Amino acid sequence: MTTKKLDAEKRLQLLVQFGIFVSKERRLDSLLELLAGQVSQILNGDRCTVFLCDHKAGVLVSKVAQGMKHTEIRVPLGRSIAGLVAATGESVNIPDAYADQRFSPDIDRVTGYKTRAVLAVPLKNNKGEILGVFQVLNKAGGHAFDEDDKGLLLLLASVAAGAIENAKLYEEIKRSQLETIYRLAITAEYRDQKDTARHLENISIISYLLATALGFSKEEAEDIKCASPLHDIGKVGVKDAVLLKPGRLNDEEQKEMRLHTLFGAKILANAESSLLQLAHRISVCHHEKYDGSGYPKGLKGDSIPYEARIIAVADVFDALCMPRIYKPAWPVEQAYDHIVSGSGTLFDPKVVNAFKAIYPTVRKLYGCNTVAEPA
Repeated sequence: MTTKKLDAEKRLQLLVQFGIFVSKERRLDSLLELLAGQVSQILNGDRCTVFLCDHKAGVLVSKVAQGMKHTEIRVPLGRSIAGLVAATGESVNIPDAYADQRFSPDIDRVTGYKTRAVLAVPLKNNKGEILGVFQVLNKAGGHAFDEDDKGLLLLLASVAAGAIENAKLYEEIKRSQLETIYRLAITAEYRDQKDTARHLENISIISYLLATALGFSKEEAEDIKCASPLHDIGKVGVKDAVLLKPGRLNDEEQKEMRLHTLFGAKILANAESSLLQLAHRISVCHHEKYDGSGYPKGLKGDSIPYEARIIAVADVFDALCMPRIYKPAWPVEQAYDHIVSGSGTLFDPKVVNAFKAIYPTVRKLYGCNTVAEPA
């Protein structure tokens, strides 16, 4: 079997894998990173940059450029090789970049990289609209990219364009969903909270940090962060006389207040969205205690949903640190001591240990920039 045939079979295998990989990734940033890595591997290129068009601003934008970590590249449409490809919809294959006047060496000067060969093709959707550009640099062995490489990259681009559009749609839907969640949460919290937005933001950040420290995946931690603002959505059903009482609640008023977990359960019941299903578990169970003394069901230990155990720590800590109609704000260190002392009774010890680990970061949310050692 010839070397060329072996290479063709290998590329076909990589192409099949490419389609499988990109179809599974819904998050746009992760998808773009995956695309860059796969394309450079399949084309035997040294680096790949994935540009997306921002037609309103008239630029190409890339947050994923191999060899340039955390650097966003912005290229005006019609300028440089990628900009010309986006503007014309035509592919460009340049064997010697520095001998071609279309090439701009600015990025090479900044990074110290030496661009030789450049292959760039447009990313088009099924309507023929330009979504962006694939740009691959420096084929292995110092060779120029050939027509087979160009055809293969165009094929990869057609597969990638569909995946990119799907990821954009997913992010747009999720943004709309998160905006709805946040507005619902504001409605529930504003009646008894002087600084509702800050309270919700703090709980979101702390819950994300806790979930990450506890080993949740980035996507799982993001979901907990996004669902956390709805933990007290049931407060919309609590009477003002109880919710806004400036003093200590009597037994009957306590019973009324505790109903907010059940109200939240009813509001979020039977949700089809996985994010709202998560919010449902949190809203019902975030007042359960690790020793079984909480409400509304008196759940104990691991029978309490893990996400609710995380929100319990985040919510109590921030509630203590923030002023409420019935109390002033506690000093941050006093609130920290309360969380630590509640390990194994009020709170899951694993979550408390995670809280100790993230505490230096948490303190900064409350204006404490000098880091004290956790107890």
